[in-house]
Amino acid sequence: MNKLKWVLFCVALIATQSAWSSAQGPLELVRDTASQVLAKVTDRKQELNESPEKIADLVTSIIVPHFDFNRMSRLVLGKYWRKASDAQKNEFVGQFQTLLIRTYAIALLNYSDQAIEYLPMHEQADASAVIVKTEVKTSGAPPIPIHYRLHLNEECWKVYDVIIDNISLVSNYRTGFSNQIRRKGLNSLIAQLKKKNERISE
Repeated sequence: MNKLKWVLFCVALIATQSAWSSAQGPLELVRDTASQVLAKVTDRKQELNESPEKIADLVTSIIVPHFDFNRMSRLVLGKYWRKASDAQKNEFVGQFQTLLIRTYAIALLNYSDQAIEYLPMHEQADASAVIVKTEVKTSGAPPIPIHYRLHLNEECWKVYDVIIDNISLVSNYRTGFSNQIRRKGLNSLIAQLKKKNERISE
């Protein structure tokens, strides 16, 4: 996934985060909170550029409560999740979560007021899984679709996959990770993620 798509993903990602609950539909919450949150990011642009570590804190506070990293990790590892020990599962979830947060935080520095359009939803009233569809518009280029898969988890909506320009985040990571696990094993993948996270944080 190229740098531009990571940036646009972060734009839409930050726009979607709020106190999601089953009392209000995901689309309404996405639409109602987008302008407020993006304004905060824009207002703090200089501060965040001067102190990049604050972006990671900002992203962590926004993402962690509303993403189901355990479900994402299970889907990403697929059959290897079932074979993993509890210790391996916990370590992978932690490192994978850190990787996503820090990657988003870095890309967020490149946000430059791209417009977001929220597409209509037609889910059933009692649906426990939905897709929130958005398009990120940039000057001189076709809009890039970014869709969010959510499921209802203990009365709260949680994101468990993001589809950017028809590429699933979960599927994209699953392909790359499964190749490495086949070659070197799950412990090798976890060690590689840990090293990568340490480099990003330096």
